[in-house]
Amino acid sequence: MTAVTAYVSGGSNLDTEANLRLAARELKRLFPGARFSRCYRNKAVGFDGPDFINFVVALPLTQGVAVLKAELERIEALCGRPANAPRWEPRAMDLDILLVDDLVGSFDGVELPRPSLLDWGFMLGPLAEVAPALWHPVQLATMAQLWARFDRDANPLEAVDLDLAAA
Repeated sequence: MTAVTAYVSGGSNLDTEANLRLAARELKRLFPGARFSRCYRNKAVGFDGPDFINFVVALPLTQGVAVLKAELERIEALCGRPANAPRWEPRAMDLDILLVDDLVGSFDGVELPRPSLLDWGFMLGPLAEVAPALWHPVQLATMAQLWARFDRDANPLEAVDLDLAAA
């Protein structure tokens, strides 16, 4: 496979800083050249729970989506997230593939681009930061343009002083 760039959203609201640092170290080890957005705090969505801290990372990918998905699930487990954890509850680590270059469709059980990408500020905001000129292959707009149109009041983010690139 020719090298492409995958964009992954990550977040935690349990033992947050330790889990975020552990995930960042693993991502950097597996994907040299990984580029991280800043970290952002936001309210839990869909349930009552501690605030999440989220980020987006751009990963150079030389293997397929299936390999990336398996590595992300391994990192989630390493951080203490059980396999098949319920969706709407606190979690030690959540890693979601948002985009892989301009792929559109279902690839190894992953829908690309991620359908909820444009619904959540904690995904779109950090993605627009790490890749503002990235073209959304369905919306036909850049991430910066999509973020500029986004309702930020409905999905407020607060920057957090946590540098994952240095983790």
